Amino acid sequence: MNRNMFIFIILISLLWMSGCSSKNADGKKEVGSGRPAVAVETMTVSLSELTEGVDVVGTLTPKFETEVKSQIPGLISHVYVTEWVRVRKNDPLARIDLGETEALVNKAGASVESAKAGHLRAQVAAQRAEREKARMQKLREFGLATQQNYEDAESETAAAIAGVEAARSQISAAEGELRALQTRLSKGMILSPMDGVVSLRDVNVGDLASDTGAAKALFKIVDNGILKLTVSVPSVDMASIKVGDLLTFTVDAIPGKTFSGKVMYINPSVDEADRSVKVIAEVLNSSGELKGGLFAKGRIETGTRRNIIQVPRSALIGLNMVGKKAGLYTVEADQAHYRDVVTGAVAGDQVEIASGLNPGEQLVIRGAFNLKDSDKVVTAGGKGR
Repeated sequence: MNRNMFIFIILISLLWMSGCSSKNADGKKEVGSGRPAVAVETMTVSLSELTEGVDVVGTLTPKFETEVKSQIPGLISHVYVTEWVRVRKNDPLARIDLGETEALVNKAGASVESAKAGHLRAQVAAQRAEREKARMQKLREFGLATQQNYEDAESETAAAIAGVEAARSQISAAEGELRALQTRLSKGMILSPMDGVVSLRDVNVGDLASDTGAAKALFKIVDNGILKLTVSVPSVDMASIKVGDLLTFTVDAIPGKTFSGKVMYINPSVDEADRSVKVIAEVLNSSGELKGGLFAKGRIETGTRRNIIQVPRSALIGLNMVGKKAGLYTVEADQAHYRDVVTGAVAGDQVEIASGLNPGEQLVIRGAFNLKDSDKVVTAGGKGR
């Protein structure tokens, strides 16, 4: 037997053995026996609720904060607080040396008292002139005084009354000057305009404070009790957002904890640069955990839909977010079946299936990358959602 005949006989034998192995005891071909069963994990598809929303990022800032400046120039004589201390409204922060103004206040006070005394003397003189006028009136009636005597008494009375008015004006002027000096003196005491914490102290005893127009901030007071979270929302989503919507968010500085606030303001105009709308949410921070300046990542909840199907993102093959389409595998009678589906909203790791999947079906959630349509599978899990 030559070499070529030997090779031919071997090939015929291999083909015959392959044909025999593809048939069972009844001589029928077994479907899918060419690939071993694939191990997958499945879940039972069920209806659920979907909370819709818009993902946002932003920065926290205190709702109430202020810079404290001096209203008048002068030398700082006292500083009463340090940084990080809590103060209440009208608590003293610092004092400007106004010794000269204090002397002027005392002088103005004496001027007011002097003007009041002059007013009292003018009133006495006016009363005396009134009595003299009345006496001259009676004397004239009995022929004991001339008309000239009476007119002189009348003129004296008018002059005395004018003296009273002049003295009253002097009192008003002296009191006005006193009030002005007292106001200036009160401005020498720099007070906290609000409750909060001193986040900045930039002044020491001996420093020269300038007036408000040119002054630097001496103190900064911050109240972290209520924070503002300012975010930008794409204009295509602004119609779904309204005042009062819940905003939940996290900050990297406090991992594992979720905070919440409410939308309070929506800018009526769209930013032309990026076609977005500024939205401000207020966050109650009674615990004081959050601080101004922290970066936040969150979601504005715009509504809830019920009786929808959501599946894990890992169960989908070729997910196209723009085209809203994907593929997946279902299992029936230990056999995998590929199916195209239409997707909807995405919430975290969950994707809505708008059509193509029904409640009660078994969905492959792990191991789909190894599958082909009609493959035999060995399932694990089977848990519902």
